[in-house]
Amino acid sequence: MKITREQVAENRQAILDAAATLFRERGFEGVTVAEVMKAAGLTHGGFYGHFASKDDLIAQTCTHVLTPFRAGDAPVVDMMDFAASYLSPEHRDNPGLGCIFPSLGTEAVRSSEATRHALSESVKGRIESFAQTAQGKNAAERRQAATGAWATMVGAVMLSRLMDDPVLSEQVLTDTLAWLDKTQTKK
Repeated sequence: MKITREQVAENRQAILDAAATLFRERGFEGVTVAEVMKAAGLTHGGFYGHFASKDDLIAQTCTHVLTPFRAGDAPVVDMMDFAASYLSPEHRDNPGLGCIFPSLGTEAVRSSEATRHALSESVKGRIESFAQTAQGKNAAERRQAATGAWATMVGAVMLSRLMDDPVLSEQVLTDTLAWLDKTQTKK
């Protein structure tokens, strides 16, 4: 039975969505192609009709997840509003639905050039977006504040997820948000 172009597109979307969740939960190396296809509700045999390899799937999944945040395309987002949501227990406790960077950033360093490019473009886009609302006397200072804030947020979520002490995990998030508020809010 021949499937329609619309069904092919829906299947591809299902694969990318399933891969995005599984990769964030278990890492690139912790997930097999068969597991992605099963989570997408498809058979393993259909994979190569959509992707050349697992590395291709990883790169395209990162591009899929991060497209809204590419350099030049990223929407302007108030950095402190974003930080309040990003540095939350809900984000920390749901890596499969959250930001890709705290979950996969260190693993992505060893990934393909295409994957690193997708991640790099997203970092640039997020910094550009935050720089629009960051504190500073000029564009260079605002960009510096945006870069530091973004790196701080990603690191804080990463640290809070690895803590085996729930009180300290929560403290990492609340202290980081308080520090950002102190340094990035006009008084």
